[in-house]
Amino acid sequence: MKAAFPRLGPYWSRSRRKGGATMATSAGYESKQPDANGLYPYSPEEDAVWGELFTRQIAALQGKVVPDYLAGVHTLGLGPARVPQIREIDARLRAATGAGVEGVPAIIPPKQFFGLLSKRKFPVATFLRRREHMDYIEEPDLFHEVFGHCPLLTNPDYADFIEGFGRKALSLGKGYSWHLFRLFWFTVEFGMIRTPQGLRAYGAGIVSSPSELAHATGGQARMQPFELETVLRTPYRIDIVQPVYFVIEDFAQLAALLEVDFGAAIDAAKAKGDFAPLFEAA
Repeated sequence: MKAAFPRLGPYWSRSRRKGGATMATSAGYESKQPDANGLYPYSPEEDAVWGELFTRQIAALQGKVVPDYLAGVHTLGLGPARVPQIREIDARLRAATGAGVEGVPAIIPPKQFFGLLSKRKFPVATFLRRREHMDYIEEPDLFHEVFGHCPLLTNPDYADFIEGFGRKALSLGKGYSWHLFRLFWFTVEFGMIRTPQGLRAYGAGIVSSPSELAHATGGQARMQPFELETVLRTPYRIDIVQPVYFVIEDFAQLAALLEVDFGAAIDAAKAKGDFAPLFEAA
């Protein structure tokens, strides 16, 4: 079973440029380019698609997402009227936590991705899905990036974690990348959090996906307390709803991870080996 808005992999494996031109995604999308004022051209149809996606998902999230996320939606001024502009989001994030966003092609090299994170900036793909892909698109689009990721960048601890993750990733070699992917996957993309009202979603892959949200918050999914070594030893698949989610107690727990020696933690996880997958091989 495929998730509604799955990811082909983290941002650093998504796109490439050839001869200075942005290559199309597997679904034929191309990244948009800004004008002289930094504004990206979105059509009335794209505004309508954004509005339908926003309205549907924001309603589904009520009582299922961490309150900090909804506060972030308000802080960023997100709404259904039109596709938001990257420069507006960037300005509001700078005012809130010193974070920001930068428009990128659908795929960027790992070093560029980590470099942006290390500067407290999140990369944002600039294309928006077409109507025929409302429920499923292979590559992460602007809806996933902005609606899924950006609201929580208004939380200082979360923004600290994103920045610190980027810095640590830049300092480690390629041999550590796959385990870093796992940490990113089970937190930023598919993390759950404990609140006084119960478990709530915060990962962008849950927040932006109707099927993943229903699965993660329906009471049947497997939940485990977040423990770094366990996360680093847990395989995942990108084209299914997740069989396991890891639960943090608060965003300060994420920020505290930055005190850990990631290299040593990954070495220890490698020495013990992976856990048996909780899914069938693709």
